[in-house]
Amino acid sequence: MRTLKFSIICAATVAGFFFSLTNGSVEISSAQVLADLFGGATELDETKRQILENIRLPRTIVAMLVGVNLSLSGAILQAVMKNPLADPHIIGISSGAGLFGIFAMMIANDALLVTPAAFVGAMLAASLIYILAWKDGIRPIRVILAGVAVSAFLGAGISAMLIFAGDKVHGALMWMVGGLSARSWQHVELLLPYSIAGTLATFLAARHMNILQLGDEVATGLGLRVNLLRTLLTATAALLAASAVCVVGLLGFVGLIVPHTARLILGSDYRILLPGAALLGAAVVTISDTFARTIFAPTELPVGILMAMLGAPFFLYLLRKEL
Repeated sequence: MRTLKFSIICAATVAGFFFSLTNGSVEISSAQVLADLFGGATELDETKRQILENIRLPRTIVAMLVGVNLSLSGAILQAVMKNPLADPHIIGISSGAGLFGIFAMMIANDALLVTPAAFVGAMLAASLIYILAWKDGIRPIRVILAGVAVSAFLGAGISAMLIFAGDKVHGALMWMVGGLSARSWQHVELLLPYSIAGTLATFLAARHMNILQLGDEVATGLGLRVNLLRTLLTATAALLAASAVCVVGLLGFVGLIVPHTARLILGSDYRILLPGAALLGAAVVTISDTFARTIFAPTELPVGILMAMLGAPFFLYLLRKEL
């Protein structure tokens, strides 16, 4: 049964990929997409080929990578904090990444420095949340409250910095809500190394994450260095979230909705949950972005607005359930 469910998630990911490539102001059929991608006979004219290869394809790949990164980041944080409400956006990690990323962008104006700077910001935000939430141990509700406070504080810093970018107000607004407009092959190249490294590190830690769910005492008894593992996992989550934030901005709720949904479908074994969450995250962001850019065409709605509309009620449901 689990194999069937996993197969359905894989099919949804493939469907999301083709749904994104075929829909837009210019209709391109799935057969034409397949023919163009795999070198078969195609009826695509030069205009459609340019739209497919240089606009839709890189945007779709970025959407899938962002979905993978944010979903895995959320799954890691939920495992480390033992809290289904944990999410890089809600608890402030994305805001930390955004603040330092914008600072690096404004000071150095070098895209290669943005992601490392955002990673530092994400790690500092995570450390601050831990410090504020610690009182004779970590309780889930304290993590959420500390995270909301840190996120609000860092968000104010982001808003203050964006004021100085007065000539780029529209782009800043799109970045604040999270959007995939005009994403290109350059963004794919920027995001891909971090996605590969973070995904591999996460999958390799799946067995340890299963042990961590047994409790700190049991995990320590089984030879696990709990504090070191938590630090490394938090760093991995921060790297995944930071790389996504640098490319699409503050896209929220993906790391909350997707891991929890994958857990309901596939169970709590992280060896299965993590690949499932990664694939489901790719599907959710890709399909959501396609709807966001086509539903009010020719006006494009940032995907972050659609994710917030879906994620906010889901968060409230989980909050009432946990409390």
